[in-house]
Amino acid sequence: MARDHVHLFVSIPPQVTISRFLQRLKGKSSYKLLAEYSHLRKKFWGRHLWARGYFVCSSGNVTDEVIAAYIEHQSELASTDDSFRVAGQEES
Repeated sequence: MARDHVHLFVSIPPQVTISRFLQRLKGKSSYKLLAEYSHLRKKFWGRHLWARGYFVCSSGNVTDEVIAAYIEHQSELASTDDSFRVAGQEES
C-alpha cells in the first residue's frame, strides 16, 4: 500500500449513499484510531485524521477477484515508484 492512501473494496446496499457511508467510515475509524493510538492523538490534535476527499469507482463488468488482485498488488506498484515527493515534506 502507498503511504498516502487506502484502498477499500466494499459492497453497500443501494439505499445507503456513498457520501454517507464514507462519512461514517471516516468518522468511526478516526475515533477508534485516535482512542487506541496516543501518538496519533498527539499528532492530529485539533486536525483531521482523514483528508476531505475520496475517489469511488463501481466495478461494472470486472469480477471481484480482479479488483481484489489489483488492490493486493498496489504495494508492489507503490514500492517501485519512489520518485514521488511532496514539496517541503521530509523523507522518512
